[in-house]
Amino acid sequence: MTAALFAGLSRLIAGTSVRWVDCRPDARQRVYFANHTSHLDFVVIWSALPPAARAVTRPVAAQDYWERGRLRHYLASAVFNAVLIDREKVSARNNPVDRIIEAMGDRYSLILFPEGTRGSEVGAFKSGLYHLCVRKADLELVPVYVENLNRILPKGEFLPVPLLSTVTFGPSIALKPGEPKGAFLERARSAVLNLRQV
Repeated sequence: MTAALFAGLSRLIAGTSVRWVDCRPDARQRVYFANHTSHLDFVVIWSALPPAARAVTRPVAAQDYWERGRLRHYLASAVFNAVLIDREKVSARNNPVDRIIEAMGDRYSLILFPEGTRGSEVGAFKSGLYHLCVRKADLELVPVYVENLNRILPKGEFLPVPLLSTVTFGPSIALKPGEPKGAFLERARSAVLNLRQV
């Protein structure tokens, strides 16, 4: 199954409406960071990107979920080129930020979820996004708000229920020089939340 075919199928199942607000699609290196409500989140965000951007964008996802079963493993590796993180082995020595920076290189963009886990509301952001920006100066961050995906693929379900969803890309932000971690993470979270009202 080619990436283009899967992207089209994903948009069809999720009935995705895509909006770009004060931001334009681009294949340059970015980090798309979004609220997390469903296992479909990164699939739909990835599918919403134009082909040139999609080809250089890698989702960051949980290894324990995406390596469970042959189909998921195939999709994660052959279709999405996902960066899989082993959440059970995160430590000072096994820092996922190291793995993410290596996976990005100078070419690839990322899709990631700073909350770290799914929820119905946008929770507090964990520090990974901040540490990524500290380590990779001048990184362009694009906030994304996904809506209704938790109803299309509810927690614990395997088959999606076709409904309408929305993916909104907002104006980019960056870590300011000397900006404290807490202030940055709250500003990034607000950038996602603000897209609900657009």
